[in-house]
Amino acid sequence: MQMRFGNWLVGCAALILGVLPAAAHETAAPPAIDANAVSAALDPVTAPGTILIARGDTIVFERAIGEIAPGGGTAHELGKVWRWASVTKQVTATIAMQEVAAGRLDLDAPIIRCLPDSKAPYANRITARMLMQHVSGLPRTEEGPVGRDDWPTFYMVEPGSPETGRAWCEGPTAREPLSEFFYGDCDFVMMGAVIEATSGKSYETLIAERIAQPLGLTSVGLFPRAEPTVAGFAAGKPESSAFRLENFGAAGALYGTARDLLVFDRALMTGKLLPEAQRAVMWEGKPEYGYAALGQWSFSVPLKDCGDTPVRIVERRGFIGGVVLRNIILPELDMVIIMTSNRAEAEAAFGEIWQQAGVTHDLIRAAVCPTGMPL
Repeated sequence: MQMRFGNWLVGCAALILGVLPAAAHETAAPPAIDANAVSAALDPVTAPGTILIARGDTIVFERAIGEIAPGGGTAHELGKVWRWASVTKQVTATIAMQEVAAGRLDLDAPIIRCLPDSKAPYANRITARMLMQHVSGLPRTEEGPVGRDDWPTFYMVEPGSPETGRAWCEGPTAREPLSEFFYGDCDFVMMGAVIEATSGKSYETLIAERIAQPLGLTSVGLFPRAEPTVAGFAAGKPESSAFRLENFGAAGALYGTARDLLVFDRALMTGKLLPEAQRAVMWEGKPEYGYAALGQWSFSVPLKDCGDTPVRIVERRGFIGGVVLRNIILPELDMVIIMTSNRAEAEAAFGEIWQQAGVTHDLIRAAVCPTGMPL
């Protein structure tokens, strides 16, 4: 069964300091972080994988942690290709906001204008903003038929089947738009169709031309992939083989390395991908929806034992099968923290930042608060 969101890591490999290739701009040398405090926040047993921390364009901490397979004896390595899972939604939202900046997409216009053939029950009311904030009312894949290993058949069937993709997502629903926040992949499957319509290009082409090629992201692509990415585990066993990663589409089918994700984050932070006005709209978290922004979450929260000053956090989680990913941007501190793990249990171990508990919170605190106050 697919799940989402998660927690993290602990130490046994080389600490590496490095500079991103193709830095966006010159920055002053960042102050050192407390590597021992960061290492102490990690969990190599429950959440083995990798951790990357950057300040500006400089990687200040990077480490591989724990074993690839439970009891396998082979250590995780840096530089591996991971499934980006729902971090894909953050990339899709960025392309959507590029369409807004170009004047081709109105966030508050009904999607029927872009998709005149849409069979979605409320296509004349659903907007792109609703899709990206998960308040569209579209059906949720977990509400549909279930197959092997409790996976929705949406993720199991051939990609062209009417039981998956846009065809299924435009089916009956019991919810009206704006009736409630209801997280699901159909919102971004449909969002993928919207940006294909406004741009006149396929989603795969948009990823290549708008993201991978201009930023030099040689590892980034869309499933299916000829070579395997890092495999997941759950409850000490290999993850289910029931699902097809390509069926996640614009909601979760991207893959790439952690370093390439960092380059994407830095391009987003420094204005290479979006004008400031569109980025501000995308990063506006709504309290009534649990601080959901557009394709990510955005909120400010104080960290435990780090003074009373709230730290602004833009967070995107990914979780498919036994692979968990966290992409955390701290805009005001000019920092990025990326965590990967190939254990389903890491999702719970990563915890909730706003609860001031779990690996994610403790890692952020160690990285940004070595003196008891945010840097």
